[in-house]
Amino acid sequence: MKPHVVFVLGGPGAGKGTQCSRIVEFGQLIDSYIKEGQIVPVEITINLLRKAMEETMKADEEKFRFLIDGFPRNEDNMQGWTRVMEDKAHVKFMLFFDCSNEVCIDRCLERGKSSGRTDDNRESLQKRLQTYLQSTRPIIERYEKQGKVRTVDASRGVDEVFADVKTILDKEG
Repeated sequence: MKPHVVFVLGGPGAGKGTQCSRIVEFGQLIDSYIKEGQIVPVEITINLLRKAMEETMKADEEKFRFLIDGFPRNEDNMQGWTRVMEDKAHVKFMLFFDCSNEVCIDRCLERGKSSGRTDDNRESLQKRLQTYLQSTRPIIERYEKQGKVRTVDASRGVDEVFADVKTILDKEG
């Protein structure tokens, strides 16, 4: 059986990590955060994902659903996924956490007060949002054209967003 994959995307601060940590009970979560400026070659990233999925499925055949948080972030990621995984995994859909740039910035600034993340400041966030709009949004739009995007209004509270996520996951199987 091929692993069933759900890509999880949204702008910085949209709630991807928060929601993925809450829905891990529905599947195996693979964190694929790539820090700004520390780009790992796409084939290495994808082969790490492939290996983790294969090992998880080998250990427990009932674990074949995977959330991939923050991937694919750009065209290079998308092309690499297609080259390496097109016939090895089934992308069921993309879970897209949608909220305004202002909400993303406010959340990241608040998170930055206690997270220790050096990129949770206004200047870095403006750059990250531009990268997201230029590189990640076109990937989301491509999946939208294929009918594979499930959009969640991520501007609301964590529990409200999670209720929508649960509804989507229950519906999609």
